[in-house]
Amino acid sequence: MTETLLIVEDEARLAQLHLDYLHSNGYATYWMASGNGVVEWVRAHAPRLVLLDLMLPGCDGLDICREIRQFSQVPIIMVTARVEEIDRLLGLELGADDYICKPFSPREVVARVKAVLRRTPHKPREQRGIVQIDEAGYLARINDHRLDLTTIEFRLLTLLCQNEGRIFSRTQLMDRIYHDHRLVCDRTIDSHVKKLRKKIAQVAPDLELIHSVYGVGYKLEYRETSEVNPVD
Repeated sequence: MTETLLIVEDEARLAQLHLDYLHSNGYATYWMASGNGVVEWVRAHAPRLVLLDLMLPGCDGLDICREIRQFSQVPIIMVTARVEEIDRLLGLELGADDYICKPFSPREVVARVKAVLRRTPHKPREQRGIVQIDEAGYLARINDHRLDLTTIEFRLLTLLCQNEGRIFSRTQLMDRIYHDHRLVCDRTIDSHVKKLRKKIAQVAPDLELIHSVYGVGYKLEYRETSEVNPVD
């Protein structure tokens, strides 16, 4: 299976070099020119590796690295023109797997990518059932199967996906998914969750995503149905 790499680089010429060289070495590549939306893209698409520039419009590379490490151990190679020791140390302490300083040759990048991937074996299980969110188009997919969701169901799924592992109370969910601040009861959220679970099961019957936390609310966590506690 072709491994997908995410390139986050605001210099188009340099990004194109990365794309060309990595593609010629058998990798699928996706390019983002801004820091905005990177964390959400990684969460939704689970790339095999992230080549992340430090200085980006929209969001700093160090902040992006810090946020990604809150939910994923995807390999990250930081790229920067900064050569100060403090920057290198800070990047690595935040969870970067390697650090490349500009200027460098595209061949060096390919070599670094291959070296990091050899040190971090792929775990296919983590890729199964991944949710793909297209906020602009209000579309959600699992395993390339489109989910037929209402607007509220889409907002609910998006919120939980963007905060994997975080527990939300019913009140917190209501505040975030109802943009018109309408008054609804707690059980309305339960109804939305029930319908969302049913739609997910139709396209991914071996996957359980949305879990009840007794007395608190709900969270999203990737589990196979065989792993799910019956009380959830």
